[in-house]
Amino acid sequence: MSDIGYSSAQAQSAGRPVEAEASFGDYFALLKPRVMTLVVFTAFVGMVAAPVPIHPFIGFCAILFIALGGGASGALNMWWDADIDAVMKRTRGRPIPKGNVLPQEALGIGLTLSGLSVMMLGLATNWLAGAMLAFTIFFYVVIYTMWLKRTTPQNIVIGGAAGAFPPVIGWLAATGSMSVEPWLMFLLTFIWTPPHFWALALFMRSDYDDAGVPMLTVTHGRRATRIHILVYTVLMAVLAIGTAFTAVGGPIYLTVAVVLNALFLAGAFRIWRRDETMAEADNFRVERRFFRLSLIFLFAHFAAIMVEALLKPYGLGGWG
Repeated sequence: MSDIGYSSAQAQSAGRPVEAEASFGDYFALLKPRVMTLVVFTAFVGMVAAPVPIHPFIGFCAILFIALGGGASGALNMWWDADIDAVMKRTRGRPIPKGNVLPQEALGIGLTLSGLSVMMLGLATNWLAGAMLAFTIFFYVVIYTMWLKRTTPQNIVIGGAAGAFPPVIGWLAATGSMSVEPWLMFLLTFIWTPPHFWALALFMRSDYDDAGVPMLTVTHGRRATRIHILVYTVLMAVLAIGTAFTAVGGPIYLTVAVVLNALFLAGAFRIWRRDETMAEADNFRVERRFFRLSLIFLFAHFAAIMVEALLKPYGLGGWG
């Protein structure tokens, strides 16, 4: 950290444990690269699925600036949540709890990248896309991280909207106008998010207990969480399969949606049927499998939308 004005001694005097000087990897980790991957991919699909072609260089710039905006959100999230990240097993290895990066650094990086990404996306594409990126960053950092996450068990339901905006931003970058189709992609991510995170919370509940985060598993218990997962999965199946018959769907997407939603529903049903007395004995294997399937689930749906869009110029995608 000394190369940007902070030393280990200063960090220790500020009450932060220090294990090592910050590396490039520490600063990159602030941007939540795994989350950024989903942001970039869904934004790219939104751009590709748009009916207006975008110049490859402008498209590359748009994706780069959307990625920077997603990274900015991650850095600001880590800055605000440093206290609970230090408590949770899943997050205590992040750069700020480890003491490799100071909170002030994360705040500075997050604010700088936020301003840069919004300004550059607006200049590279259009200001509607830039404004939507700005709103997404605000929603994730202020509405979700600072407010909802610590106050309501519906945190991940409402807050999930932040992760669902990228395909809308990608569509806007290409077209400069609103349409129904990107909001269908928004809903795919929005409704997918709660069962995805609730499955994680079921086998990581002690983390949220220790950190005092009112996740549904903490406030309403595992039984209620399992019911919620099943309900949202049913809604997800209706939406996902129904999307196949819209302008962004087609036979390839329909095949993917039917297969994956059948598997997803089966997994949610197994979770719903779970005997709570056996939960510890089998180490939450059912929830872990469902969580891993949920990772494939969303990527596969968006990949199918992308394939349909790429095949349309050749008369192969969509419903002809």
